[in-house]
Amino acid sequence: MKLVTYIREDVDQLAILVNGQLYNMQELHPDLPSTMHMFLQMWDDVIGLATAIDAQLKAGKNPRSSVYGVPYDQVQLLAPVPFPTSCRDGYAFRQHVAAARRNRKADMIPEFDQYPIFYFTNHNAIQGPGEVLCMPDHFQNLDFELEAAVVICKRGRNITAAEADEYIGGYMIMNDMSARLLQMEEMKLNLGPAKGKDFSTVIGPILVTPDELEPYLVPAKEGHTGNNYNLGMKCWVNGKQVSEGNMGDMDWTFAEIIERCAYGADIMPGDIIGSGTVGTGCFLELNGTGKLNDPNYQAQWLQAGDVVEMEIEGLGRLVNTIVAEESDFSILAQKKNV
Repeated sequence: MKLVTYIREDVDQLAILVNGQLYNMQELHPDLPSTMHMFLQMWDDVIGLATAIDAQLKAGKNPRSSVYGVPYDQVQLLAPVPFPTSCRDGYAFRQHVAAARRNRKADMIPEFDQYPIFYFTNHNAIQGPGEVLCMPDHFQNLDFELEAAVVICKRGRNITAAEADEYIGGYMIMNDMSARLLQMEEMKLNLGPAKGKDFSTVIGPILVTPDELEPYLVPAKEGHTGNNYNLGMKCWVNGKQVSEGNMGDMDWTFAEIIERCAYGADIMPGDIIGSGTVGTGCFLELNGTGKLNDPNYQAQWLQAGDVVEMEIEGLGRLVNTIVAEESDFSILAQKKNV
């Protein structure tokens, strides 16, 4: 099932996407919720009904003749999970971590292979397709990050990796936007990324339930536990492809990341968890590799007006335009004792 959140009559509405048409969830059946937040809260009670109706629509049988599809490309899309309860981001792709460390002449950190890690980012900065508003300091080495993400669909605590896939409601594309200068300066203080990340995290354009992805299942890496998927990942900036990878290259599975997230803590319906950046999935890595191979390599960063397009096989295509806010305010200029 493919789920979309869109604006209708100035409120967020949930719809099923079938053959390019959106079918409003609650209009399809009065027992179905009208929003993604409600759907995730009621997951076990409504997923069976929603899946059955989705199958009817795919078979060309509208369960309610009064419900008409709305073209997907004619609505205002929101993030599929527009009001998440939290947002964590993992560090699952060894290729990206190793390349980024090599490029700054640092050895591969052995702890990467011992356990998965994550950090919390600003769940109130989650957005979907459309404009990404950036302040002047964000444009100091502004970057995209090509990732996948999941949303949790039921509450859990102390979950093992062997059972963690049962807590995944669906998969989507994530663009973990990064202001690299802000990020690099604050990480000197060893608290992890904060202002370099909290202005925008993009997810979407659709949420795809796990059953849709079963044809793409592949084994997890040796010694790892959980579902893994052979899904090609690509990114274009202004129509030029800059990145290519595969979800199947995740070293740590989402199940293993969830296991760590839920250790001694509750995970909740509506929690979003990102995979971390795929190999070649950001300018930071690409620029570092380019300079390593050619000292005259011209580094590239995102600029106002750039269009970033991300695609993951089976999960759709996420499109955003970078927009400069009308302000000259800089927090970098507020640094003391410089």
